[in-house]
Amino acid sequence: MKNIFKLKFLAILLLSFQNIQADEIAVIDMRAAVLSTQAASDAFKALEEDADYSSNLEQAQSLQAERQALAEKLKKDLETLSNEDIAKMQKDLQELGTDIEFLAGKLQQAQEETAQAIFVSNGAAMQKIIGELIQAKQIKLLLQKNEIILFSDPALDLTDDVTSMLDVAASENSSQSE
Repeated sequence: MKNIFKLKFLAILLLSFQNIQADEIAVIDMRAAVLSTQAASDAFKALEEDADYSSNLEQAQSLQAERQALAEKLKKDLETLSNEDIAKMQKDLQELGTDIEFLAGKLQQAQEETAQAIFVSNGAAMQKIIGELIQAKQIKLLLQKNEIILFSDPALDLTDDVTSMLDVAASENSSQSE
């Protein structure tokens, strides 16, 4: 039902812009554009080097290895273990799984916070760059690349252009601040 609505919306949108030529339409994935910049790469590298983040990652990996070893032991010794031992091992597996999920949530939250900080710091520059590209390429319709667009010619995609221009703007800003 939701997809049918999206297709109808897209059809109405396209019909209402009949006089727009194909070269006046572009698509962009703003998230990919920002997260593909050198600044984003540096921010995520710094996150990986953060003591809390790396500690949580190591702990999650250790717990996962422990869980895997326990699961293999349970599978291997299943026929010789008592029901009590099996129940205890299954409980331990479940507790390890819960601990891993908790740590994974903390890791994902840290990644999302980093991504959000990158978006905030690049927001104004991205809007300026998109505006410049719209004028330079005489774009009349700019679409966000997402699940609504079933197909788009890669030549219409501004994502890489915006990423490159954000990197250039960031390097110019760092040059001027020195």
